[in-house]
Amino acid sequence: MKQKIYRRGRFYRQDHPQTTVRLPEKGLRVPPCIPLVTQSSIKHPATLGLDRYPPLAGLSRLVSYFVLAQVLLLTGTAPATLGSDSYPPLAGSRLKPFLKKTNLFEAGKAGYATYRIPGIVVTTRGTLLAYCEARKSLQGDWGTIDIMMRRSTDGGKTWEKQRKIVNIEGEVTQNPVALKQNLAKEGEITINNPVAIVDHKTNAIHFLYCVEYARCYYMRSDDDGRTFTKPLDITETFEKFRSPANGGYESEPSVAGYDWKVLATGPGHGIQLKNGRLLVPVWLSTGTGGHAHRPSCVSVIYSDNHGRTWQSGHIVVANPNPVNPSETVSVQLNDGRVMFNIRHESKPRLRGISISSDGATNWSKIVFHEQLPEPVCMASIIRFTERPAHQKNRILFANPHNPDNRQRKNVTVKLSYDEGKTWPIAKSLEPGISGYSDLAVGPDGFAYCFYERASVDTSHYRPRYLTVARFNLEWLTDGKDHFK
Repeated sequence: MKQKIYRRGRFYRQDHPQTTVRLPEKGLRVPPCIPLVTQSSIKHPATLGLDRYPPLAGLSRLVSYFVLAQVLLLTGTAPATLGSDSYPPLAGSRLKPFLKKTNLFEAGKAGYATYRIPGIVVTTRGTLLAYCEARKSLQGDWGTIDIMMRRSTDGGKTWEKQRKIVNIEGEVTQNPVALKQNLAKEGEITINNPVAIVDHKTNAIHFLYCVEYARCYYMRSDDDGRTFTKPLDITETFEKFRSPANGGYESEPSVAGYDWKVLATGPGHGIQLKNGRLLVPVWLSTGTGGHAHRPSCVSVIYSDNHGRTWQSGHIVVANPNPVNPSETVSVQLNDGRVMFNIRHESKPRLRGISISSDGATNWSKIVFHEQLPEPVCMASIIRFTERPAHQKNRILFANPHNPDNRQRKNVTVKLSYDEGKTWPIAKSLEPGISGYSDLAVGPDGFAYCFYERASVDTSHYRPRYLTVARFNLEWLTDGKDHFK
């Protein structure tokens, strides 16, 4: 059969003349045998990676290359870039299992003893933003700490150099609860708990962080994380937690206001609900207990006007039920409700779950999930796919899977097909020492887990690396499930 290259807005393959692929813009079509690439990738034919795909013969091959280039110039950036050695080859019409790890931050480099508390998001333009705490010493959460970020515009193949994105101006009052417990030296200022939220309606990046676990600040980026606005102090939002109107909640109605001395956002990433609401889980402490982080409670702050103002939600749970709840992660369920997945120190050592209809109020009584062991560590959760845009509902979860004790090891990625009720798929990402993690999902269906790995000594509190792992659904499910 003679190959037809172009006819009436369609491209045809010689081996499958009825098979076409529609590009998302202008109704144009390209053959599945040729990868979609960005406009900048066509500077040299080799960047197309066509040697990996079924060849076209003679003049027809040259013509098809030319027409493909014209399609790309007309449509702009395509959904995915393939054909690089850093990306997995196609196996027929499905991807092969793929996993690649890249160390983004290393202890002892750039003047910092260690890097901790990873967070990662994918912007609406597909840019990866990986951020963390850069700690000058190994002493813990209350030393001199800065916030660092790295960007990748090619799906994690290359990364910009790390840069400090928060600069403190003027004098800062140290938190007296830390000084009282000798957790910090005079003059040591901590900038902590960075949280980014991608706004899918405005394309902005909202960024929150805390100073001295005493004040909270908000910044915004409108250029994909290249620059951020001047920080705005939003601590007044947390002052509302002292009011009985926000203190009471279903499981412990006796709590009437929370007189906090320590506040913390996230960490990890916040979420945007389908109605546009921005959500950031937070935890608060009176600062009288261990590490000045205990006892504690969990709540949420939210914005209904794209970050211009922030409101406080109801307290979700508070010590002692469960004991010292803190770092919490969130996901919106397919029916619109919001699920919180909560770190705590109670037995049984299982992650706590609470659900709200609006992500701010009327939280359900906490339950403990038997498939999610809790070694008392930050975790991460994220929507992977959702019907009807995809064939299945999928949610990813990651934390150190260790049902035996509190040692942080064996960071494992888990997959749920029923909105977090069960987690039938689990695969170890890092069997050794590994702790905090955050998850993100790219537009091409690849997922990213940014996590603490290895140790500068033997302590899981002092990671040697912050590593980003890029993987696909085929790796997670051993080829049994595919992104569609």
